[in-house]
Amino acid sequence: QVQLVESGGGLVQPGGSLRLSCKASGFSFSIYGMSWYRQAPGKERELVAGITVGLSTNYAGSVKGRFTISRDNAKNTVYLQMSSLKPEDTAVYYCNARRGNSIEHWGQGTQVTVSS
Repeated sequence: QVQLVESGGGLVQPGGSLRLSCKASGFSFSIYGMSWYRQAPGKERELVAGITVGLSTNYAGSVKGRFTISRDNAKNTVYLQMSSLKPEDTAVYYCNARRGNSIEHWGQGTQVTVSS
């Protein structure tokens, strides 16, 4: 069955770094656009970064220059390298796979907490 399993979250101090991973299975990973979303308590889920099949990337303005999304199709994995983390980056981070307008899969989320 389709699975997206995130890992790499945790507690980090402001200014620190984390790398999130999302391992996909059960579908043709290489033909899906992949994205990371996040949801902080009491807030809407928001797009953080996306990477297309053709490796084009886009970022939310709040993370541009600090986060980098990448994918390894041989490993069916998408990554989010996060640097210069701020307390406002604290959220549950979700992996998303999308093909066209009607096919979409979500992971279960991984918690990232930025605090001293």
